[in-house]
Amino acid sequence: MTFKEKVKQVVEEALLEKPSIFLIDLTVSDSFKIVVGIDGDNGVVLQDCIDVSRAIESNLDREEQDYSLEVASVGVGSPLKQIRQYKKNIGRTLIVKTNTQNIEAELVEANDLFIILSWKAREPKKVGKGKETVQKEEQIPYSDIKEAIVTVTF
Repeated sequence: MTFKEKVKQVVEEALLEKPSIFLIDLTVSDSFKIVVGIDGDNGVVLQDCIDVSRAIESNLDREEQDYSLEVASVGVGSPLKQIRQYKKNIGRTLIVKTNTQNIEAELVEANDLFIILSWKAREPKKVGKGKETVQKEEQIPYSDIKEAIVTVTF
């Protein structure tokens, strides 16, 4: 078993102890720098990062292979990568990029196949001059999403 495979196995075992926390990114560089990005159904607190880090360190032997370890929650501006992240962000505003459009809208539904976005848009009136505000909704399959980022509003 290579060092990278062992790290992957150890990280998966560490996350089994915390079912609400899930893995987003895991990289092991050629210089044995391990970077673990995690997210949680209810967010991630510092103690979650500490617990995952300790679980990894207790199962890897520095005598066998020296390494550096970084465990962190994914940032608020990081792209969503897993369906589980979409589901936890229902009700929040996303910027979703597809091959044909960029949409900033509220995520109203997320299932295992697609998301549904809802937003208001100004469109020309059907009769007469001027514009009117209309409610729009669009279903987007995950396969069409190039990038989706949660926006932060103050």
